[in-house]
Amino acid sequence: MVGILSVKLLPFVAGCAFAGVNYPVIPKDLTTPFQQRLAVYGTNAVSVGWNTYEQLNQSCVSYGLSESNLDTTACSSSSTTYATSRTWSNVAVLTGLTPATTYYYKIESGNSTVGHFLSPRTPGDKTAFNMDVVIDLGVFGKDGYTTTSTKKDTIPVIEPDLNHTTIDRLAQTVDDYELVIHPGDFAYADDWYLKFSNLLDGKEAYQSILEQFYDQLAPIAGRKLYMAGPGNHEAICSEIPYLNNLCPEGQKNFTDFMHRFDKTMPQSFASSSSNTTAQTLARTARSLSNPPFWYSFEYGMAHVVMIDTETDFPDAPSGVGGSAKLNGGPFGTTNQQIDFLKADLASVDRSVTPWVIVAGHRPWYSTGGSSNICDPCQEAFEGLFYQYGVDLGVFGHVHNSQRFAPLVNGTVDPNGMTDPKAPMYIIAGGPGNIEDLSSVGTKPAYTEFAYADDYSYSTLRFLDEQHLQIDFVRSSTGEILDSSTLYKEHATNFVDQ
Repeated sequence: MVGILSVKLLPFVAGCAFAGVNYPVIPKDLTTPFQQRLAVYGTNAVSVGWNTYEQLNQSCVSYGLSESNLDTTACSSSSTTYATSRTWSNVAVLTGLTPATTYYYKIESGNSTVGHFLSPRTPGDKTAFNMDVVIDLGVFGKDGYTTTSTKKDTIPVIEPDLNHTTIDRLAQTVDDYELVIHPGDFAYADDWYLKFSNLLDGKEAYQSILEQFYDQLAPIAGRKLYMAGPGNHEAICSEIPYLNNLCPEGQKNFTDFMHRFDKTMPQSFASSSSNTTAQTLARTARSLSNPPFWYSFEYGMAHVVMIDTETDFPDAPSGVGGSAKLNGGPFGTTNQQIDFLKADLASVDRSVTPWVIVAGHRPWYSTGGSSNICDPCQEAFEGLFYQYGVDLGVFGHVHNSQRFAPLVNGTVDPNGMTDPKAPMYIIAGGPGNIEDLSSVGTKPAYTEFAYADDYSYSTLRFLDEQHLQIDFVRSSTGEILDSSTLYKEHATNFVDQ
């Protein structure tokens, strides 16, 4: 629900609101939780993040195995904001969870309801599961974009007037996937200037779009484990360099992204391997991980690494002096992200987690020509992907869906989809945002699938230790646009090629 908010309702940002901004209505009970988001936090832990319209002395969540018996409570003193935000970000970490079990939770407030989630699968659990991939997802409504186009679980409620095709499809299929990865570009609030009605509102339009988006995402992110990484649209309140001077300091350098996710995304896990070298490397990776920018986690058969394609490597596009001129970062010491990735990938024991997925925002393979690819990203990361046998690289940034044959240095692996040494790559940037879809354009010879006719996203189906099925789904209809299966023998516990 959206409504126009008068200045008198905003004592903590008095004088800042403009009549034209469509802010969500502030509740009477300022402790009411909004923008809920869950994440894998450990092998037996889940973080619960949410926002409120006042700072909390204690951020607490009660949880348990039934809706009527929430017999455990987790609290933290974390309740943070920044100068131009109307809300505070809160977090509590739920620990001691039995794996792959439905838990019920209630954020402590004068006005909250009971939700539920499936706790993470133990690393090494070989049960089949699905993971959805959503990248480049924007707000629905007048400030953002509009669309033209029986379950075991209760379907999350999506406001019917939104008709947000991708979020609605995630709601309708909520029983079909266990977690979501979203490596970059949330809300597109920095595109506020693309709507004429926003031009006089500036930073207020930016902030209202953020609130609207995370409210719209909450029925999914508050039900499913939702893993976040950075994209260029998180860098600053306008991605157009000549408008950057209009941005207050509180909206620069990934500020909102960090407040929402820095305490909800995990540090890399300790090794589940019995190999002492793997354990040592995993400890090194954990010490170098820097969530929410770069980190890893394990879930059943999968070892998932989230990387930062925006900053913290040579010539990073959103870094200081980078090609995007967004002056972001650095967020670590020199080479920290690269050293993290080396240690993390080297630590993976394929007998425990056979599938290695690395997800970032900017791709180095794409249709549509050189303007869509990130050469510094390729220089920084591709060699490590190949050396340590990454199975699948997941990217976005280009606003459509694409799948490529396994390849390295632009050369297709001769084994194709049957036990290739080179990684397979996909782009899942088509869920929808104010910038609309990107045309497919030119197709490199290694292109296997490309689609830009309607909004779409991807589902990764971990079938067993050797078979990974990658589907692309049309958001409006649920139609499977493309389906492929990657076969990997995974005969070597520790890959170094």
